[in-house]
Amino acid sequence: MVFPSSRAAALTQLDGFIPFAGLYVRDRNHVKLGHPSVSRLSSAIRCRLITEQEVVAAVLRVHPFRQVEKFIQEVYWRRYWKSWLALRPQVWSDYRNSLTEIGDSLAVRSIEKTQSGNVVIDHFIHELLTTGYLHNHARMWFAAWWVHTARLPWQAGAAFFFRHLLDGDPASNTLSWRWVAGLQTPGKTYLARRSNLEKYLAPELIASLSNGLAAFENPQSQAPELVGKSPITRTDGPIESFTRSDGGGLWIHEEDLAVENSPLAQQAFSTVLVTADVDSWQNYDFPDSKKDWITAALHDACTRAEQHWQVATQFETKAAHGDAILHWAKLHKLQQVVTLRPDVGPLNDSLPTLRASLADAGVRLILIDRPEDLEIRQFATGGFFQFWERLQKKLFATPTASASSKLQQLWIDFPQ
Repeated sequence: MVFPSSRAAALTQLDGFIPFAGLYVRDRNHVKLGHPSVSRLSSAIRCRLITEQEVVAAVLRVHPFRQVEKFIQEVYWRRYWKSWLALRPQVWSDYRNSLTEIGDSLAVRSIEKTQSGNVVIDHFIHELLTTGYLHNHARMWFAAWWVHTARLPWQAGAAFFFRHLLDGDPASNTLSWRWVAGLQTPGKTYLARRSNLEKYLAPELIASLSNGLAAFENPQSQAPELVGKSPITRTDGPIESFTRSDGGGLWIHEEDLAVENSPLAQQAFSTVLVTADVDSWQNYDFPDSKKDWITAALHDACTRAEQHWQVATQFETKAAHGDAILHWAKLHKLQQVVTLRPDVGPLNDSLPTLRASLADAGVRLILIDRPEDLEIRQFATGGFFQFWERLQKKLFATPTASASSKLQQLWIDFPQ
């Protein structure tokens, strides 16, 4: 399997998938070796080597909307999750706090060593650890087993996925684990059933994993704690802007690596810095394989930025990004540091401290939003299908989807 870590490679892989996009609705649920039925672009979209809009536009140049509507829905599930969490950032804070309270567990450590006691689960763990990837159907089965059969905290499972998945996303990963546990849609849990595994696992996998299927014969839901709908708590402040007359440097981070295809593309900068969020790499214990993939993607962004802006570009993946940015700003006597605003997650959590340290040095931190993110965010006040209907009217100018076209299953990261 190939998970492109450069923009050029991601666009090439997208081109290769487009002829098969019309078959996605038929084949997407099937878990096959090598996963040929899905695009495997989720990691590239996760850090925006390519954007959702680019993927959808490329597919629609070849296929009529209705033929690929299911694929487009799956692309925008990720953006829905990000928008939903952006309006309710306390859900992320609560999750992070609960991880501290849960602590470590012998059962979790055994599972992570492929010693779960179930060959199906151990197969998926091995694939995740060796490739940084799982098919979304496998993610659902795994999460359901973790929560409802092993009766382990969903937060620990979400942290395990976030640590190892190349496309691990604070919003879609966290909220999808909440959904499996019955928290995201209060009272509605997801159970992995033997009949579903037998229907969608490839025959060769069924043959080798048959001894583990009995554990999915009669799953029983683990009732979640009582919880209501999470209220919208975010109130957006004024949109930030910057002046060209002030000395400005561009900071590129791993949450958005296609800056030359953003509102900042036509702006002039005297210097560019590309940094890794090494604090989060350490805090979340990312494996070397994941750090290597992100480093390669960052290096690609650095090369593209240097070509686009024609200025000296600095690349930093060792020092903490806060220290690197402050040192860089002082070295170049910057009055402002400009970057694309990261979504809710670890990097966003670090911004108040970064802003304060830069302010002490007389430097402004300016966060710029992509207009499309702001536009889509307002649609995430309710469930996905309300979001989807509003999004269709805005972006695709097509009749709203009928109730019968609604997804029957929730996917954890989108698209593949």
